Amino acid sequence: MLSRSLFAGRFATGIAGTPVAPAQRFFSSSTVASKARLPHEKIRYVPEVTELKLGTYSPESQRTGVIARKRGMAAMWDEWGVRVPVTVLELEDVQVVSLIKTSNPAHARLQIGCGTRKEKNVTKPLMGHYKAHDVEPKAKLFEFPISPDAALPVGTEITAAHFVAGQLVDVTAPSLGKGFQGVMKRWGFGGGRASHGNSLAHRTPGSTGNINPGRVYPGKKMPGRMGGKNVTVMRLPVMKIDTALNCIWVKGAVPGHDNQFIKVRDSIKLAKKPLFPAGATVPFPTYIPGQSPALPRETIAKIGGQDPLIPASD
Repeated sequence: MLSRSLFAGRFATGIAGTPVAPAQRFFSSSTVASKARLPHEKIRYVPEVTELKLGTYSPESQRTGVIARKRGMAAMWDEWGVRVPVTVLELEDVQVVSLIKTSNPAHARLQIGCGTRKEKNVTKPLMGHYKAHDVEPKAKLFEFPISPDAALPVGTEITAAHFVAGQLVDVTAPSLGKGFQGVMKRWGFGGGRASHGNSLAHRTPGSTGNINPGRVYPGKKMPGRMGGKNVTVMRLPVMKIDTALNCIWVKGAVPGHDNQFIKVRDSIKLAKKPLFPAGATVPFPTYIPGQSPALPRETIAKIGGQDPLIPASD
């Protein structure tokens, strides 16, 4: 049996008896060589924003999104007197926290914060991040992709006036968790027969495969956890904007429970209906008090078209 000193000496010298550097004792020569050939750190780009000023919006521009809180559902009546279900989203202390570096100069990202949080409830590394950018601790942080011309300085506050009444938005949030559910509720299976030849198999999934290949295919619809995943509902119209309450009214349902943090951004899907209503003034890169035109407290979207309550004449 080798002694401890001899065992250590064999690992401290090379094959030919030459001493080996301490950093190479735990790596083979090929591993050390590959680490030495690693490329240098990639070049990172970040937009240079010196001051907050208005710009000109173009169809190629991509504005930042915001973080809102779902306050519940309500109803309102449009210009024709038709009742419309809406979801109220509140923008609570939404602020630009930092500009994220990217590897492509044609793309940029903004880190947006929402709400407030006590300093005692924030980790030290994250608190250092806030202090480095001179921003108060936030309850939630998200990143949004933008075009370089839509960059905002750190500390810029984003309000409900960032959106235009009548525009289309995409909302993203975790859906309501349903727990562990069967195939009838989770996937809409029809189930087995209610009677006549059915024994304790009314809601079972049935066969999950056959003898060939003798396994269950990946992605097979089976019982499991339902809900609790990020869901994006696209192209929802903004029905009303309240600058005093800092809220936006979005038509239809929004995923998540009340007080849930919701990501709201300009719709990105290309369709026949335009993103912004005709003749609308888009605040770009965002609404800036003192530079942007003054807005009333409430701005309601105009549906246009023909009165749906009056039957069309033949």
